[in-house]
Formats: sequence, C-alpha cells, structure tokens
Amino acid sequence: MRRVRVHRDLPVPMPDGVTLLADHYEPVGAERAPVILMRSPYGRRGLFGLLYCRGFARRGFQVLMQSCRGGFGSGGTMDPLGDEHDDGLATVAWMREQPWYGGSFAMFGPSYLGYAQWAVAADAGPELKAMATQITASQFRDAAYVGGAFALESALSWTTLTDAMSRPFGGTAMLTAPRLTRRAVLSRRPVAELDLVSAGRPLPFFQDLLAHHADPAVPYWDKRDFSPKVGEVEAAVTMLGGWYDVFLPWQLKDYAAMRAAGRRPYLTIGPWYHVDSRHGRPSMADALAWFRAHLLGDSSGLRPDPVRLYVTGAGEWRDYPDWPVPGMTPRRWHLRPGFGLGPEPPAEAEPDRFRYHPDHPTPVIGGPVLLADSRPRDQRRLEARRDVLVYSSPALESDMDLIGPVSAELFVRSSTPYVDVVVRVCDVHPDGRSYNLCEGVRRLGPYPNEEGDVRRVLVDLWPIGHRVKRDHRIRVHVAAGAYPTIARNPGTGRPLGPDGPMVPADVEVFHSPDRPSAVILPLCAGG
Repeated sequence: MRRVRVHRDLPVPMPDGVTLLADHYEPVGAERAPVILMRSPYGRRGLFGLLYCRGFARRGFQVLMQSCRGGFGSGGTMDPLGDEHDDGLATVAWMREQPWYGGSFAMFGPSYLGYAQWAVAADAGPELKAMATQITASQFRDAAYVGGAFALESALSWTTLTDAMSRPFGGTAMLTAPRLTRRAVLSRRPVAELDLVSAGRPLPFFQDLLAHHADPAVPYWDKRDFSPKVGEVEAAVTMLGGWYDVFLPWQLKDYAAMRAAGRRPYLTIGPWYHVDSRHGRPSMADALAWFRAHLLGDSSGLRPDPVRLYVTGAGEWRDYPDWPVPGMTPRRWHLRPGFGLGPEPPAEAEPDRFRYHPDHPTPVIGGPVLLADSRPRDQRRLEARRDVLVYSSPALESDMDLIGPVSAELFVRSSTPYVDVVVRVCDVHPDGRSYNLCEGVRRLGPYPNEEGDVRRVLVDLWPIGHRVKRDHRIRVHVAAGAYPTIARNPGTGRPLGPDGPMVPADVEVFHSPDRPSAVILPLCAGG
C-alpha cells in the first residue's frame, strides 16, 4: 500500500466560464500513474473519498474526484443529467493538460456517477481505457417513467435528497429524505405539490419530470439519454448491479447493446438494492481487478467467465459466459380458472374482475425503489385486498431455477382506457409466506381500436435470478396500482401534476384458449 498525498479544491474551468472543484489523490512514488476519474453530485469527501479515492490511490492509481456543477463548491446551477456530457469532456481536456497526467485514464462510480461515465464514454477518446459502473445505466428516462407510469417515490426521494444535501446539515440528507418523501406521498396532496411537502419549496427537476411525463420522446431528454452511443464505447466496461436495484433492467440493456456491438463487458449481479452498503466492497474489488487488467496489463484478477450471478433461493454465486444465460428457455405460465397458475393452456372461463379506485390506490409492499431497502417482503397483507387478483401454482415437485428476463402477456378490458396494469411474481413458502421476486407495470392510454375492446397488454418485469424450491409455489399478482412506487393513475388521461377528478377502473382479466394470459418465466436447464 502506498502513502497518499491529497490536493484539495483544484479549480477546473468550463467553457462557459463556470469553475468546478476537484480533489486530486496522488500515490506517493507512482509518478504519472493512470488516473481514475470520478464525477459526483454528492460531494468529494466522506465515504467516496475514504473508501474509493484513497482506496484506489493506495493501490497505485491517481484519482481525480470532481463535484458536478452546482454543488459542494462547484459553480453554476445543477441541471440534473443535463450538463454531464459537456462538463465531463471539458474535465477530461483539462486533465490531459496537467503535468501529473500520464496518458491513460479510467472512470468509476455508482448510480449518478455511473451515468456521468456513460455521458462522456463514447467521446472521451482512446485514452479512456476502462470503466467500472455500478447500479446505473446510460439513461434514467425509462426508470423515471417505468412502463409509462411515473416512478413517484424514487423521483421525489432523489430530488428531495439532492435539495437537502445543499442545505445546512446536508450530511444527514440520506436519512431524512426517505422519511420526508414518505410523509409527502401520504399527504393526499396533488402530485405537483408533493415537493412542497417533502422539501418546503418547488424542486425544478421534479417539476421537469412531471412536465415531460406525457411524452418521454421530447427534446428535453435528447441531451440526457446516452443509450444510443453505448455500442460506440471502446473502453473496457465492467458492470455491477443488484436484483432489487431500480436501474437493473436498463443496465442490462446497456450490456446487450455492448454485446451487439461485438464488445465483451463483464457483468455481476448480486442480491442487492440501490442503497445497499453490501455492494461497496464487491464494487471496489471488481473495479480494482478491472483497472489492473486494462491500465496496468495485469489480468490475473479477472475471472474466466464474464457474467457472475447470485442465485437467490439457492444462495450461491454462478459464473456464465453471457446474459441471458445459455440454456434458458422462456416458459409460459398461464393464469387459469379458479385463480390457478400453471404451464398448461387455460380452459374456457369467464374473466376475473376487480375495481381500482385512485382515491384509495392499491399500495405496494417492497419492490425496487431508490432510497429504501428493496429486498423481498411478505405480500400476504397485499394479497388479501379486493383490488389485487392472486393466481397460485400447485406446490412444485422439484426445484426450479428461473434466471433471465421476465415478462407478461395479459388480455385486459377496463371501464376506462386510462389504467395501469401491474404484474408481480412471488415465491410462496410452504408455511404461506409470499415473497415478491419481481414486478412490472404498463400504463395504458386511449383504446387503439374500438372503445371497450379487450386489449393485449405486454408488461416487462424486472429480471430474475432465483431458485423456487420444491414444495414452494409460484404466485402472480395482477393489479392496477402500486402506490407510491408509481403515481396513481387518475383514470382520465389528464397530465400528471394538477389536482382533478379521479375515475375508478373496473378491470377484467381474461384467461381462455383465445385469450391466454400468462407470465413468461426464464426456466434454466437443470431447474
């Protein structure tokens, strides 16, 4: 381990005259060593400085840790997601001019720090040799409007967090923001006023997200979406994610884009949620091995197979050559009469029905959110509600390994065309405990054909890596709300935000030979 010399508050000029501040960590005796660049809206000290900056520097790498625009001493006004491309490239250009720069660099960081990597990766030039990204994606738009529904709790909690961090005693924001968010979503105020409850003032980014919800393909997102350039990134990329992380589906799309472009990224998925402290050490170990291989030419720390997955239920790590894993077969499990579930096609039957009322939205228990513990939780209290349909399989006769993408195809009719379709898959233990494994939502708009038609609805759920054990059952929920993970659907088609009328939805779910509603589960060989 090397001693570390730290140079604080280095001014980095931007082309528009704004100055951003950075800290430079220098390993003593390793002149012009490769640089690891980190750009963060969460400050330059604390956990990041101690665990990562000093950690990398003690192992022979230089580290440049910069505060993004508008926070922690850096000038300008923070425009979340909007300035990271230009500011990041300007920082790289400045770094190249420093006497301590040796000609090669890498980037590191989770969440927003990972997004900041993708913002510059395709344009940073050949000196960018490697990236280590964790619990992140190249675009956050689809996570903000998951399935077309507004991810209320995650959006409000993040904007409340970043606002609180800019105020006195901002170091406690990670503890206070979730509580303030929970108070706001339970206040029954209109969505457009929830930031007034959680933060005491309007939060511009929260209001921007509301304003652009109706059409995510608006120019607002053009400079904030770097997914079209993922395949152009030539740097070696390693990705670390969690089965319960809010960004996992889109992180896996980035992986797929790199594979389609002929790249060979590494992928690690563990039993983690977004703010789970347990992925800190694996992130560091994964990145160190990656940087040694691609910056120092030492590949001894790399594993033979690029994909490593923790299979929940089995409690074991497994290595694979790719994702989706070889040998995975999509298998339809049909909703059946009498609230059954199984691979056999359904018989002729009447549809099942429930009523969703947005004045009393169907709640959610657990599931991926940004600033909370998202590990599976017992769903029995939710399953007792009249606005949740529950379909269960018989007890399994042998273990079943489900590893891969999960989706649903449902045939639905609603009294109002403006309705959400929420699908959840659970593992039911022999004693009756029912734990959520993955979920998804699809927000529906006007009828594409005649009013009152039965609609074929496709829902993407979170990916899964789980063993359902012998004597357990598989269970599927169908509902029209998951509050406050997603904002309530008023049933009117009106834009989110202002108060207005609420229209209940009478929903029918069909399961018959000509309308075979099903979840599509990724059955793996041997499972």
